[in-house]
Amino acid sequence: MMSTDRLLAFAAMSFLPIVVPGPSVLFVVGRALAQGRRAALTTVAGNTLGAYVLVVAVALGVGSVVERSIVVFTTLKLLGAAYLIYLGVKAIRQRGALRAAFRDEDAEVADGAGTLRTLWDGFAVGVANPKTIVFFAAVLPQFVDRGAGHAALQMLLLGLVFNAIAIASDSVWGLAAATARGWFARSPRRLAAIGGAGGLAMVGLGVTVAVTGRKE
Repeated sequence: MMSTDRLLAFAAMSFLPIVVPGPSVLFVVGRALAQGRRAALTTVAGNTLGAYVLVVAVALGVGSVVERSIVVFTTLKLLGAAYLIYLGVKAIRQRGALRAAFRDEDAEVADGAGTLRTLWDGFAVGVANPKTIVFFAAVLPQFVDRGAGHAALQMLLLGLVFNAIAIASDSVWGLAAATARGWFARSPRRLAAIGGAGGLAMVGLGVTVAVTGRKE
């Protein structure tokens, strides 16, 4: 249905925006530093699901509406930014709880509800990521072979290629940050400090998302 050359070309095009840290990567790193390896990987999974929802939206034609409408784009961007700021403030307020919760280098909320919350947070950031929205809406349709038919299925396949690269890249970022977290875990004060720093990073990221991107 789609040539290997076309898939490889799309993979090459996707690599740079994925590897360069954006909202999703920075959020994963913040979660890794604040909560550990498992939370980071759960966040990556949520991010991936959120990003694939954008792929489906583009495949069904919604992405073009977002790309053409500054109102829709700005609304989605500001909602994502507000959610990032909310999560950052929450992390700052709860930074002291990290000391009590910490048991080893993989410490994080272990119950099922906590895992679902972490997954949802990652999903919300992934589905509201302005960089991903623009990339999918502007680039994804360009790699569809119209002559081969089944354009929507081709976009879904391309989305899987993008997400496979994103999972690998984001996981590396998260695991590296979680490994560095071990040093902070040796001191309760360090652990609280990194929880606060991760929260500040998320707040800063939310502000950055809100003030950047298309204006017209």
